Amino acid sequence: MASVAVVGGGPAGLSAALFTAKNGLDTTVFDTDETWMHKAHLFNYPGIGSIGGSEFVGVARQQVDDFGVDRKQGEEVTGVASDGDGFTITTDDREYEADYVVLATGADRSLATDLGCATDDDGVVEAGVEMETSVDDAYATGAMVRAEEWQAVISAGDGAAAALNILSKEKGEHYHDFDVPADAAETFGAMADDEA
Repeated sequence: MASVAVVGGGPAGLSAALFTAKNGLDTTVFDTDETWMHKAHLFNYPGIGSIGGSEFVGVARQQVDDFGVDRKQGEEVTGVASDGDGFTITTDDREYEADYVVLATGADRSLATDLGCATDDDGVVEAGVEMETSVDDAYATGAMVRAEEWQAVISAGDGAAAALNILSKEKGEHYHDFDVPADAAETFGAMADDEA
């Protein structure tokens, strides 16, 4: 099973982790809990009328936990390196290995630049719509790739795009993550049937 390291626990990182873990990839999230979401309140997120940023993060964390993500809460990543055949993620405590890395550290682009990801003249990380950077299998999301568009919903979409590209690579064909009501019943059991 391929492994994915996600650096950052805001909407982009948790969205990427949710998609990869839900689809069977071994996923680890490094979350220092420094997301801007703790200062936010969402009124413009589809499907949510109004929710505090911290509450939103709590719900997203519970979702990734439910799908078996190994969440390293409070463990700060100090470096990411590639040997061309995977990544070494360094924290103060130890090193981790991963096949893919998703960087979701907001406007802090230092890990991406240290990894050698191409940036524009303003230091914004260059990535296509699939969020892959110039370093193979390294993805950048949210404010890392956008100069001013720092909306939770945009960042979550970037995380999902990165995850779907990773899943497509792993499956050898374009992958869609599209669920139907029966999938909820299979995944969550009677609880999903009761909510229907």
